[in-house]
Amino acid sequence: MTKLTRACSAIATLFLAQAGFACDYPENVTMVNGATASKEEMIATQAAVKKYVADMELYLTCIVDEEKSARALITDIKAEEEQQREEMLNKKYNAAVEQMEKVAADFNSEVQAYKARDNT
Repeated sequence: MTKLTRACSAIATLFLAQAGFACDYPENVTMVNGATASKEEMIATQAAVKKYVADMELYLTCIVDEEKSARALITDIKAEEEQQREEMLNKKYNAAVEQMEKVAADFNSEVQAYKARDNT
C-alpha cells in the first residue's frame, strides 16, 4: 500500500506542478498586407511581431523550466520514459521556434511588399 500511496502522491504532485507553471502559447499575429497597408499599420504590426517574438521566447523558457521541474519530482524514471519526455519537449520547442521564424519571415515579406509599393 505504501508504494501505491507514493505513486499516487507523485502523480498528483506532477499534475499540480504542471498546472502551476501552465505555459501560455502566445497568440498569433494578425499579419498586415504590405501592398495596401499604411505606414502606421506597418509600424503597429512590427510592434506586434516584436511582442510575439518576446512572448514566444518566454514560452520556450517556460516549457523547458516546466519539464525540469516535472522531472525533478520523478524519483525513478525509466530510460525509455525519459527519452520520450525529451523527444516531446524537443518537438514542442522546435515547433514553437519554427512558428516564430515563420511569423518573422511573413512580416519581412510584407515589409518588402510595402517598400516595393512605395518605390514605384
